[in-house]
Amino acid sequence: MTSTFYPKPDPPPQSDSVAVRSRRLCKHYGDIVALEDLSLEVPFGAFVGLLGPNGSGKTTSMHCLTTLVEPTDGSAWVAGHAIRSAGVAIRRDIGVVFQNPALDPSLTVQETLAFAAAIRGLPRRISHERAEAMLAMFQLEGKRDLRVGTLSGGMRRALDIARSVIHRPRILFLDEPTLGLDVPNRRRIWDHIARLRREEGATVLFTTHYLEEAEGCDTVHFLAGGRIVGSGSPRELIARMGAQMLEIEADDIEATAHALRLELGPGFRQGDRALFRLTSSRGEVASMLRSLPPDLRSVRRRRPTLDDVFVWMTHPELRGELL
Repeated sequence: MTSTFYPKPDPPPQSDSVAVRSRRLCKHYGDIVALEDLSLEVPFGAFVGLLGPNGSGKTTSMHCLTTLVEPTDGSAWVAGHAIRSAGVAIRRDIGVVFQNPALDPSLTVQETLAFAAAIRGLPRRISHERAEAMLAMFQLEGKRDLRVGTLSGGMRRALDIARSVIHRPRILFLDEPTLGLDVPNRRRIWDHIARLRREEGATVLFTTHYLEEAEGCDTVHFLAGGRIVGSGSPRELIARMGAQMLEIEADDIEATAHALRLELGPGFRQGDRALFRLTSSRGEVASMLRSLPPDLRSVRRRRPTLDDVFVWMTHPELRGELL
């Protein structure tokens, strides 16, 4: 019987080299559009980020691709399996780390890994070997007998990732894996993920609000309003911003930003701060700054970053400058 949402079967994926492929994937909740026309391809072995503000569709994308929610329309394949007809096969081939650790606080670290291996159907000997390897990789050997509820946030996140990859998934989905962690623990988590990519060949598709975490990606996709609004390697996207950014603070930022817009084009203003792309020569910029009102509190010229790309990509009035 044909589904109302899907009038005909999906054709098979075009290439076994593609880990994740989606075509016009949509998810609506009544009149709310959470995801619209998501089309992307993630090769095996790739490191890909989904970036965007809250409500842009990042988590909904992950939920659809990992078969946690059924899309309203469109098609997708994960590890060669269609998400609407082969959910069991997909869940066998992937690991998923949610925004909040999905761990039982009453279990020990060792029991958590043993349980994760058991539900994946791993034989006891292999389960033990994999658990020992995960404890070593995530520096948890001395914590094996501790209850999960007694671990620090960084340790819980490390354990959450360890239990998600104990079956050696081909594809790892990470939804804000370092949310709420301090900088040292965030770095440790990404060191672990880099080691998984290096030693296990894992494909990683992740979301984050910490833009520096995405700078090493092969590709990043920016989402806004449930749609992909820009894609590329971080290096090429940063290059599109130009050689320098101008960042200013002023008492009367509205008047100052207006004067700069006449010279530099659209910019981003937030509070008493304004940000512009510099495309003029250094001499022209210096002359322009001298003509500004005398209430400037700070003027800074710097190289653009992925944070700047985020600002331009996720604001409709600025986006056209980079596309």
